[in-house]
Amino acid sequence: MKDNKKSNRGHALRVFGIILIDICLINLAAFAAIMLRMELDYADAAAHGFLHTLRVCCIPGTLAALLMFKVFGLYSSAWEYAGERELISIAFASLCASALYYSIARIMNCPFPRSFPFIYMMVLMLAIAASRVAYRQARRELIARNAARAGALRRTMLIGAGDGAVLVIRELENNRHARNRVVCLIDDDPAKKGHRVRGVKVVGGREKILDAAKKYAVEDIIFCIPSASKEVRNEILEICSQTGAELKTLPSLDKLINGEVTLTQIKSVSIEDLLGRTQVHTDNAAIRDKVQGKVVLVTGGGGSIGSELCRQLAALSPRQLVIFDIYENNAYDIQMELKRRYPTLDLVVLIGSVREERRVRYVFETYRPDVVCHAAAHKHVPLMEDSPAEAIKNNVFGTYNVARAAGDYGTGLFILISSDKAVNPTNVMGASKRVCEMVVQSMNGQSGTKYIAVRFGNVLGSNGSVIPLFKKQIAEGGPVTVTDKRVTRFFMTIPEAVSLILQAGAYAEGGEVFVLDMGEPVRIDDMARKMIRLSGFEPDVDIKIEYTGLRPGEKLYEELLLKSEGLQKTDNKLIYIGHQVMYTPAEIEEKLDTLRGVLYAPNAQVRDCMLNIIKEPADRMYEPIPGAVNPKDVIEV
Repeated sequence: MKDNKKSNRGHALRVFGIILIDICLINLAAFAAIMLRMELDYADAAAHGFLHTLRVCCIPGTLAALLMFKVFGLYSSAWEYAGERELISIAFASLCASALYYSIARIMNCPFPRSFPFIYMMVLMLAIAASRVAYRQARRELIARNAARAGALRRTMLIGAGDGAVLVIRELENNRHARNRVVCLIDDDPAKKGHRVRGVKVVGGREKILDAAKKYAVEDIIFCIPSASKEVRNEILEICSQTGAELKTLPSLDKLINGEVTLTQIKSVSIEDLLGRTQVHTDNAAIRDKVQGKVVLVTGGGGSIGSELCRQLAALSPRQLVIFDIYENNAYDIQMELKRRYPTLDLVVLIGSVREERRVRYVFETYRPDVVCHAAAHKHVPLMEDSPAEAIKNNVFGTYNVARAAGDYGTGLFILISSDKAVNPTNVMGASKRVCEMVVQSMNGQSGTKYIAVRFGNVLGSNGSVIPLFKKQIAEGGPVTVTDKRVTRFFMTIPEAVSLILQAGAYAEGGEVFVLDMGEPVRIDDMARKMIRLSGFEPDVDIKIEYTGLRPGEKLYEELLLKSEGLQKTDNKLIYIGHQVMYTPAEIEEKLDTLRGVLYAPNAQVRDCMLNIIKEPADRMYEPIPGAVNPKDVIEV
């Protein structure tokens, strides 16, 4: 409250000071107009009575001009951000002030040269505009000096010399909290080379980035082309990452157009920007009919994938959204977020474990969900190697409990969140996910419920993924740990993963495993080095990279398809259906009984049992069907 009063008092004092300056300028402009008309002959001006007129009209003329300045907003504009619009306001205010001044003189029967209004208007306009420009420059100098006292300004390169760059330069010049000084611009347009944008030189195209970074000792680089394609963006940011400067980027183009860009919205470039793949955008409207007005249950709704599922589902206007999660802190966070963003949403948040069959059946009996997104699972590969029975209890039997309840209580659509680690798994977590796929496929056709699974790769930024680990290690000064130089993984963002899940739900006929074309796999070592460079360091110089060896159950590369599967196209060219060996409910029950028998056995016995359970029988391998395509024609693994 005190800060607000202090700020208001400071603003009032600034306006008062500007008004005092304007009073002086109004009268000086009137005097200058007379003297210019009389060719600087003071005696002649006095002889014609013009100086007497100035004395008589001084007060009313000044008040009239101040009134016009007020009407045209000259005392409410933020002059540190002044532009063309403010200059137009000054011009119109000066025109009206001049007309009023001359009218007052005529009413008071005072002699004035007929050219006075035109000369007065021009002089007044120039004087007021000059005063505002001087005010802006003085304020900039003050901000720069304060910033310099607080610490050295970071030398900054901007990529792009268009509207985005203009906004950034203006913001950095006028924001008292800014700690950057733009020293050069990069733009691929050869017509802009050598030109200056707000005093900053365009030194050339992307080929000049490395040289300019050295020449100008650049510490920060801001990417200022929000409209650039993903390919162009990746190419330029790849070059920038070699400079050792910290990379930042403007937000989306719509925010830029709406004038919402401020210094705080300039964010650091994330590793997602350098994956070399355009993000997948699917149309959630395709599943709207299956969600709108329906009850939707999300198990594991507080997790990385589950919480994003809840966000996107809430936007599709379900009749009721039920979140079921064992971890109360995550559940609380997504509950508060959804209540704030969707105040009219009928939201239910329940705590419980999918391992507890009675609790699961109570939820289904009470809320009767029409759609179930089953995201609850243990997913950490090394941890599950040390506790394999827990992976079976939570992933396999938890899925079994939820899937069977869905069929018993009339759920229309059941979506299992699976993983590429379910393909030819060498670890317990992946094997448990493969069993989950087998379970839900065996249940399809046994009731009115459509059961499907959605399989995708690693999710950037999810809990336990490699990106947060690398960020933490870099922040601590290293070393960054990579298991093996050769390790590759498929990656996607959390919104991409969830969009795929919902799109697959729209295509569901029952029994499918949906697979996303995730592009080329990414080498983890390359990703680590890019992240180090993004943070402004040099790999193996400032931040060391250590190779720790593959962890138990870990593979050098992940696959998206089993050898027994083939891919069938869908309407979305990035989504395919993997055809698998199907198991009957009796066969699945036999496998589950085997697993029940080893839940409390030694870890090695549990792992061996899991890997034996998922072996595909040689006599039931996949045979090509019409409409299917060769997996290697679509996704290289």
